[in-house]
Amino acid sequence: MDKRFFNFFNLTEDQAIALLDTPQDQINENDSRYIAASHLVNFPTERAINALIRAVQNNDPTLNNRIVRRKSIETLGRLEAKQALAVIHTCLNDDDCYTVENAVWAIGEIGTTDANLLEDVAQLLNKPGQTYRVIIHTLTKLNYEPALERIRLFVEDLDPIIASAAITSVCRFTKDYGQMGKVVAMLQHPTVLARRLSIQDLIDARYYHGIPNIARCPVSLVFRLRGIRMLAEAGIPTEEITFEMIQPHLEQTLQDHPNDLDLVHTYEATPDLSILVRTLYETDFGKCYLAAKTILDHYADTAPAALLATYDEEAKSDYGAHFHVIKLLGWLKYKPAYDVLLEALHNRQPQFQKSRAAAAIALGELGETKAIPVLKATLSEKNWVLKYAALMALEKLGCTDSHAIAINDSDWLVRAKSRSPRTPSNSLSE
Repeated sequence: MDKRFFNFFNLTEDQAIALLDTPQDQINENDSRYIAASHLVNFPTERAINALIRAVQNNDPTLNNRIVRRKSIETLGRLEAKQALAVIHTCLNDDDCYTVENAVWAIGEIGTTDANLLEDVAQLLNKPGQTYRVIIHTLTKLNYEPALERIRLFVEDLDPIIASAAITSVCRFTKDYGQMGKVVAMLQHPTVLARRLSIQDLIDARYYHGIPNIARCPVSLVFRLRGIRMLAEAGIPTEEITFEMIQPHLEQTLQDHPNDLDLVHTYEATPDLSILVRTLYETDFGKCYLAAKTILDHYADTAPAALLATYDEEAKSDYGAHFHVIKLLGWLKYKPAYDVLLEALHNRQPQFQKSRAAAAIALGELGETKAIPVLKATLSEKNWVLKYAALMALEKLGCTDSHAIAINDSDWLVRAKSRSPRTPSNSLSE
């Protein structure tokens, strides 16, 4: 579990436990039991887990306490606290559907083979107003096959993310991939959440033929890389796929050029450059990639100045826009941006990690050989995405000895890249 973003609160374990144990009506306006419940994810101790269990058992009906209960259940799930399963089990009967949703999710994270518990989860499929996608996902993850026929009833659900989860579940239980094309089609859904969730469904189904489509899905490359990596980790050991089959799609994703994506948004007319630059701040990366493509196609001469201006004003502190600006400066081959790219390469703030890999790719695009020693130095980092991107950039710059440095890297994908430097032409297909 990646905990880089969890430890933002200046609380000790004792302080968080004491705060969580404080009755809701005695909480100071500057304190938050919700934050305490969130923060205890950093302390996988018996004391912390017991405090979270006590919070779940607190049935004060106020909204604030209900929210704290939900968060406490979630944190217990993140801690994979098996000793909390009995208490979480009781939450399946809660009147609050969000509490039920978190309980189901936490059971999936903790894991269980208790048939009675799993059947109680399955019974929720018959109950109106539940978050059926989470229920289906948990039952599938925990291999509760007695729920199959009940799950099958949802494959034509009007909510596409529920239908997608149900199709995936049926596929997992029956090995019938006949309807997986519908899940692949969801990668082009106009809603960004649906696109992200369809990647998760393709992972769950171990649908390796979906890897090329994942690579072209217009969501953040973080979701695409996770999908491709998890499918590779499932399929390569069983020899259903090979590294050489996924390598082109992995590297296409790391390159992250908008021309290599199947964009879901369009413009009726070409917007002004100022509007396009503003669009780089959107949370839907599908819109960002359309803006980036339009900038490259129509404003290549004037874009660098506008990008550097927005970088100085705002993008340097907005990690989404920062990522797109860095990438664009590379695609535009704007050599005066070298120092900006170098700064991005060395940015160690957790939320800017994908910008570091973007900077590596961009430095490769600039063609400046003085970047070679800087890129080589990143091969000692822990970030596999950065290291893989650096190897690609070093190839682009004509460096011939960089792969030898990574031949024994701790990450298996980086090792595989170092032993197979060139992107092969063969790939997965339907």
